[in-house]
Amino acid sequence: MTHSTIDLGRIAATDSGRAARLLQGVYAAALSGQRPSVGPRPVIGQSWERMLSRGVDPDHDHRNRLLTREDIERRRHDSPLHGVLPVLRESLLSIADAARHIMVVADADGRVLWREGSAAVLRRADVHGFELGADWSESTVGTNGIGTALVVRGPVQVFSAEHFVRTHHDWTCTGAPLTDPRDGRLIGVLNLSGPLESLHPATLALVSTAAKLAEAELRTRHLADLDRLRTVAAPLLARVGGRALAVDPSGWTAAVTGMPPVDRLPLPKAFGPGRAWLPSLGACAVEPLPGGWLVRPDGEPTGQGPATRVVLDLSSPRHYAVTVSGYAGDWTHELSPRHAELLYLLAAHPAGSTAAQLADAVFADPGRRVTVRAELSRIRRYLAGLLDHRPYRFRENATVEMRWPEQRTDLLPHSTAPAVTRARLG
Repeated sequence: MTHSTIDLGRIAATDSGRAARLLQGVYAAALSGQRPSVGPRPVIGQSWERMLSRGVDPDHDHRNRLLTREDIERRRHDSPLHGVLPVLRESLLSIADAARHIMVVADADGRVLWREGSAAVLRRADVHGFELGADWSESTVGTNGIGTALVVRGPVQVFSAEHFVRTHHDWTCTGAPLTDPRDGRLIGVLNLSGPLESLHPATLALVSTAAKLAEAELRTRHLADLDRLRTVAAPLLARVGGRALAVDPSGWTAAVTGMPPVDRLPLPKAFGPGRAWLPSLGACAVEPLPGGWLVRPDGEPTGQGPATRVVLDLSSPRHYAVTVSGYAGDWTHELSPRHAELLYLLAAHPAGSTAAQLADAVFADPGRRVTVRAELSRIRRYLAGLLDHRPYRFRENATVEMRWPEQRTDLLPHSTAPAVTRARLG
């Protein structure tokens, strides 16, 4: 049992070299089983114990296979963090560049998805395997500012020999976890890293504040999404008899009628249109709304046949829309030209299409799967309950009707997609 722990901040504030040398002694003693007079900070000591119990090799920088570029792009588009990158850049990038740091954003698996900052430090990061798509989970590369922050779910600064793997001892990194305010789910880590001489005692507070600003931006975006859902749901609920709620995909309530309001409705993982049983409400009928669900406790099920009518209106060359009709009434969403293309292809192939098939149909390039997945992810935000994936298609409980232009040659006139070009020719 050690008598005290190292006061890293106080020492490093005046002499980072002395702090690094002191940590080398603490590290060597800990790994040899000795009892140093000064021990590591608790968060570091506990991480070292996890590494020793798991057999992580302190002498070898073990690097897992990098994600492919396509996997990186897919994770970026699936992550809520891509929308708050401007906030993170504004908070950290100018400081990072001046202080010889780089800003890194990793996902909840510890995979590096974005990194920006000093070009010289980026080159040094490459030597450490701190590359796009790299796995920096604690179980893979030992104690570090990304993986350890994910484990403890709190801000962590790891300096020099506090890293469990020796090859990282010339590095310092500070990480703060990022959570989704909708459900508290851990979605990634914000990290500021650089050479050990770039350590500054204020870095931990700076990164923690930037992470909080990013979470505040996510919260603001969530409230805006609820407002949009409320705008659509209000006239529908006015026509519904009895109890009903409009909730977003995480169960947060946008509007309610016929019952006391609740902030959030717990939804099961397998939740979709039709009939559902919810612990707080019992049997419910569920219908899709743009950006959420209409939930009717004690409502009559919509039946085993088609529950929803979808009209894809491509009749005007300047105005495309999708209209959804359900129990409570109709709602319409205007479509961008690209979304009109993709929904046309899904309607034309009810059995479904893979991302590669859709990329070939739109771009004549099956390799552009990431672009297609990103657009379909955006479409699913307003057609949440009506589209399946693997393969992509309209769900069986939806009757899909297409409204064509008067002349078939006027179908999506902006489009150069090979599949649309063929359709114009009949």
